[in-house]
Amino acid sequence: MRAIWTGEVSFGLVSVPVKLYSATKSHDVSLHQVHDADGGRIRYQRRCEVCDKAVDYKNIDRAYDDGEKSVIITKDELDGLPADDSKEIAVEQFVPADQIDSMVMDKSYYLEPAGKNAKAYVLLRRTLDAAERSAVVTFTLRSKTRLGVLRVRGDVIVLQGLRWADELREPDFDVPASKLSKKEQEMASSLVESYSEDFDPERFADEYQEQLQVLIDEKLESGEEIDTDATFGEVDDDDDGDGNVVDLMEALKKSVDDRRQKSEEKSGGKKKSA
Repeated sequence: MRAIWTGEVSFGLVSVPVKLYSATKSHDVSLHQVHDADGGRIRYQRRCEVCDKAVDYKNIDRAYDDGEKSVIITKDELDGLPADDSKEIAVEQFVPADQIDSMVMDKSYYLEPAGKNAKAYVLLRRTLDAAERSAVVTFTLRSKTRLGVLRVRGDVIVLQGLRWADELREPDFDVPASKLSKKEQEMASSLVESYSEDFDPERFADEYQEQLQVLIDEKLESGEEIDTDATFGEVDDDDDGDGNVVDLMEALKKSVDDRRQKSEEKSGGKKKSA
């Protein structure tokens, strides 16, 4: 991994030198656009609407338009903002973890101790672990002031980005009232119980990306023309895709029965293998 930021965590009078690494990555297969007639790569140009000339990135500034007037914000003006110079992750407060809404969670980063002595880093990690609270912090990354929270993951401190309060939208619709029977609620609870188990992220896979990679490998090996049905299997044309549930109780009962059957088959298979 390559560090994307170097600075320090400010914890009262304690400064903890750290390096910042992205903790996640995309597994999406990278594709680019081509001309369907000859396969030529499609390139984009930044073109000015006034003079109709292609413009280099170095000659591009930013602007804000309020609907009536527009103002240009130059690179020098952006660079002059005080947030640009900050190399500090400042601990602002410790709060109960359950007070942080999961909807405000953003990208995660690993913090590595910088320098040969990791004593301050270990102290902060143990303090966070023992506090049973989350440390809310502010920091600057890529010229933007950001909000975040420090957590402990194993032996490593993780910085989790948070969205600002005004970035969280409220729903602008109402959920109509519905009368549920006791039997429906009990059946739904039974269904939840039948699905209850420990979370295992390795169990889940992105089937679209896997099939896309199979398609790419097949085309690289066999050429442009391939038999999609032979590669992925035939699509069931009888499936009309209608997801409407007419009878809630019947759907719940069937779901519970199907889940119970699968669990029995799974446990039976384990007994046989044992």
